[in-house]
Amino acid sequence: MKSKDLFPAIFSRHAEAYDRRLEGAMTRGEARGRQRVIDLVEARPGMRIVDLACGPGNLSRRLAALVAPDGEVIGVDLAPGMLERARTSGATNAHFELMDIEDLKFDDSSFDAAVCGHGLQFVPHIDRALSEARRVLRSGSHFVASVPAARGGSVMTLLDSIVDRWLPPAPEAEDRAATRAVVFDAELLHHAATQAGFTSVHVEEIEESVRWESAEQLVGMCSSWWDCAARLEKVEEGRRQSFVEDAAATIRAQHPGAFETRNRNHIVFGVAP
Repeated sequence: MKSKDLFPAIFSRHAEAYDRRLEGAMTRGEARGRQRVIDLVEARPGMRIVDLACGPGNLSRRLAALVAPDGEVIGVDLAPGMLERARTSGATNAHFELMDIEDLKFDDSSFDAAVCGHGLQFVPHIDRALSEARRVLRSGSHFVASVPAARGGSVMTLLDSIVDRWLPPAPEAEDRAATRAVVFDAELLHHAATQAGFTSVHVEEIEESVRWESAEQLVGMCSSWWDCAARLEKVEEGRRQSFVEDAAATIRAQHPGAFETRNRNHIVFGVAP
């Protein structure tokens, strides 16, 4: 299956849960990768910013507040369900459009900045997405994106083993292997941004720590992660419940109270020439 057939449908079906999870993480200061994107883009009143693969608009609405009252944020995504969710944000200067970030329907040099929060890893051709971002930026404008670099630690390894035991394999997009290789490798990501035409390129690694009050909270939240959500859709309700109970009990046995999980992000920054 192709990326653009697979991911928009999955993310549309789970837009509400995704929004709730990410908004909570950003409010608590746990989404350090995405916050770094906001910091580096240096949004100011009057700027026009494009939010690529905007999802439910978590970055868009924060940036909209920073560019108000005269600025504008346009979020684009291929998942209609995510865009419906984004439009409920209430930000009068944030607008959302159904659009492919590999083929942006904007004029050259039409934005003062471009951001992307955990969206580049889903495109089949990251070179096209980066080139399009550079094309629509005015000279001297910043491009900043966060992508997941790794998810690890004993708790997540344990959860993954339980998921594999109970649920069928996650659907695979046959056309994004090259993109995954790039986003996980800082040197390859730096090279891709440079090849797209950006200058002053640098890639940072940001570690995030998420606190969970209980095993039940982690297991309940994992159903909003696209890969786990897609796998849960394939099993009947009874087996879903058995998975939840087994996962919570197994993790609780090792972590009876609150605990933390960690992951790493790559933040790529570039300037349009």
